[in-house]
Formats: sequence, structure tokens, C-alpha cells
Amino acid sequence: MRNVVKTMAAAAAIATLALTGCGRSDSGSAAASGAASGGSGGFAKDSLIGVALPQKTSENWVLAENLFNTDLKAAGYKADVQFANGGVSEQQNQIQSMVTKGAKVIVVGAIDGKQLGTQIKAAKDAGATVIAYDRLLENTDAVDYYVAYDNFKVGQLQGQALLDGMKAKKPNGPYNIEIFAGSPDDANAKVFFDGAMSVLQPKLDDGTLKIVSGQKSFEQAVTQGWKPENAQKRMDTLLSANYGSTTLDGVLSPNDTLARAILTSVKGAGKPNPVVTGQDSEVESVKSIMAGVQYSTINKDTRNLVKQTISMVNSIQQGQKPEINDDKSYNNGVKVVPAFLLPPQIVTKANAKEAYANDPTLSKLTQ
Repeated sequence: MRNVVKTMAAAAAIATLALTGCGRSDSGSAAASGAASGGSGGFAKDSLIGVALPQKTSENWVLAENLFNTDLKAAGYKADVQFANGGVSEQQNQIQSMVTKGAKVIVVGAIDGKQLGTQIKAAKDAGATVIAYDRLLENTDAVDYYVAYDNFKVGQLQGQALLDGMKAKKPNGPYNIEIFAGSPDDANAKVFFDGAMSVLQPKLDDGTLKIVSGQKSFEQAVTQGWKPENAQKRMDTLLSANYGSTTLDGVLSPNDTLARAILTSVKGAGKPNPVVTGQDSEVESVKSIMAGVQYSTINKDTRNLVKQTISMVNSIQQGQKPEINDDKSYNNGVKVVPAFLLPPQIVTKANAKEAYANDPTLSKLTQ
């Protein structure tokens, strides 16, 4: 089932599929890398490495920018790290500029993985290796590798956390919930959603859960641009239309930024806090979790994701094929992209101290 969910061929019928949210660890065993074209020949150690990042919609992207700049230079490379806050056309121009400058590897965290095919092909034609970072590049055979946390697993963890949190507050159901999804132009948003629904759907079917608004589909749940104001506005509408005297027990939120917006809406409506999930271990959400407001987040340490990406770059520089641990799950509509997937971790108040023990910022919030 999981491969079907992650297969971009299926996404052609649904709009998007699998990679901000997104994230703040240990890798699995390697598999044969198969059909990737990157990694042959190598290049000079001081070559240019391009990193094209999306808009600054969450803390993990800002951290990634800093880490790529610092760690690529420490490894001896020239780094060109760019944010595309102006949108897709800006990211297209940035990638084309990296190609023109002669970047040997281009790492792409896409705003919209479906709209970069021309630029990715130009990169391949120029001899560069292309690594999709955090979000899959879709409908192109010019992407060589994919590095990300296991996004379907992220959704499963969120779904289970929602159930666990509600049961802890109220041992017996049924439970009234609402569901939110990420931006439809982010390939990860549908994967998070499908992972969560693989856990929640059986409980909807047996009556344990009820989505009072009736808004059950991905298309109904999406939050354009991952913008918190969009989530807050939708939550305002859901509450006013459906929860006059009805209790809201839980909300599936795909990331921390949206979780805080949802909780702001609930507070503004004068309602008790429901169980709300999240992702990315953002500082304000970790504080909220420790205060007993937001229920959970996902620990996806950006330091480890950037470290793994640079490890891939090093292998390619040396003329070797990078380590991968998944060569069958991520079909982007044209090819199965060899991937290295890192394991995500659910975090609640109960395990936050342990989960963030090695994080210099977040560990201070759990004392």
C-alpha cells in the first residue's frame, strides 16, 4: 500500500504526491543504487554546489540555508544557496543561473516539484548531478537522487499521535475531529495526508472518529502555500459553522506553523484546546508542547538531513555513487528515484527531553 501511496503515477490522478516541511536521525542500511546517472567521473573539490531552497515558510528551511552555507564551505566547496521567496519563476531562474555558473551538483528543495523540469534538464545536459532535497522533483527523468525523511511515516506518526492524545484526555470515544493538509503544490503534502489517513480511516469507518464538517478529502483540507493565515481562516470557519455546542476533540495539523494558527483560532473562539498535531519541532511549538497546549510534533533534525545531503555530494565528487536505502518507493511519474530516507520521531511532552537531548536549542526548552 505504501508504495502505491508514494507512486507519482497515482498522483497524476489526484494532483500531487511525495517532500516543509520539512524538520529539525540515524540512517538505514544501504541498498544498491540502481539506475541513477549521477556519481560517475567526479569533479574538483573546490567546485560550485548550488542549493535552491523554497520560500521561508518554516524554521527548518532557514536552518537548512545556514547549514548548507557553512558545511559546504567547510567541506571545501563553493556554495551558492538561494531562497525563492518570490515564487516558482524565481526558483526557475535561480536554478538556471546555477547551471550557467557551472555548478557540479544542484540540490533542489522545490516550491513546486512539477514546474522545474526544464531547468533540471538543463542541469543534466550541462553535466550536473541533481539531488531532490526534502521534496520530490516530479515528472522528470533528470533527477538523480532524493534525500528526505520518510514522509509517509511522518503522516502515520501524526495520525497515531492524534488518536493517542485524544484517548489520554478522554478514554472513550467517539471523538470529533477536523483535518488539515499542507500546500497542494508541495509534493510532500499528499504523502503526509495519506500516511495519516492510513491510520485514521479505519477509525472513521468504525465510528470512533467523526469529521463534523464533512471535509474529509485532501482537496478540502489543503492549506495553500502552507500559510498560517489560511489555516486560521479555515479553522475560524469550521468552528463557527460546526461547533456551536459541539466539542472539538482533535485536529490533524501537518506542521507546527499551521498547528499554532489552528490553536490561535480555537482560543479566539473561546473553545477548549483540542489535541493538535504538528511537525518540524519549531521553537514556539516545542514551548507550546511543554506548556501542555500543542500535543505533538515530529523531530526531523535538519542537521542530519543536510549532513546526509553533503555526504551524497562528497560521494559524487569522488566519482562514486551515493549511499541509498530505498530504490523502489518514489516513482516521480517518469522514473523511480533512488532515495535515502531518514527516520522521523514523534515528540510529545512525555519524551521531549530525550528526543531533543542533542539539540543545542531545543534541549534548553525541555528542562
